Amino acid sequence: MSKQILRSGTSVGANISEALCAQSKKDFYAKMYIAYKEASESLFWIDMLFENGYITGPQCESIRNDNLELVKILSAITKTQKYPKPQQHAERATANY
Repeated sequence: MSKQILRSGTSVGANISEALCAQSKKDFYAKMYIAYKEASESLFWIDMLFENGYITGPQCESIRNDNLELVKILSAITKTQKYPKPQQHAERATANY
């Protein structure tokens, strides 16, 4: 599990970095949307780490809140593009907590 959070978490930064060097608006959107999806996946892995005792409740809450802010930022970035819009995942992610 910890390797999964490492993969999805570091993928966010890598895709944002690639987006900043995009060759087109479409390429920028594609990379930012991948970063958004990876950040969303990280929410799942954070919850799994907590549920399986790898992190404490306060750690989970802190990490989850930071990650959720990133999801919201990436969601806002992708929504401003003239391409298919992402689902309202940031809003759904907070519904359970």
